[in-house]
Amino acid sequence: MPPVALLVAGVAGAAYLWGTDPHEPGHVLPQCPFRAVTGLLCPACGGTRMAYDLMHGHFAAAWLDNRALLLAAPFALVLWGRWTIEGLRGRAWAPRLAPRVQVLILLSAVAWTVARNIV
Repeated sequence: MPPVALLVAGVAGAAYLWGTDPHEPGHVLPQCPFRAVTGLLCPACGGTRMAYDLMHGHFAAAWLDNRALLLAAPFALVLWGRWTIEGLRGRAWAPRLAPRVQVLILLSAVAWTVARNIV
């Protein structure tokens, strides 16, 4: 059951993150490979800080960490929920995104990357 395995991994990661403030240096947290190589922010940079801030009820700080990822998170949770429900029913499920939607997501990620590195 991959959805349940993802849930277990997510809960373990969230438990560690709960007591580990990513705003402070010196913690064992993954670094962004894109930023390490280029020095630029990727579309997901700030996601760990955003998750930490959300778990601690700091919604304004989460907004500042990564607006695009914060807005996309509910859609990802819905997709994960559907995947989990179908997995528990013994059925395989994968979202089907039209090519136009895929292009829109890609262009949005590129636009967000450019915008956040210019401003």
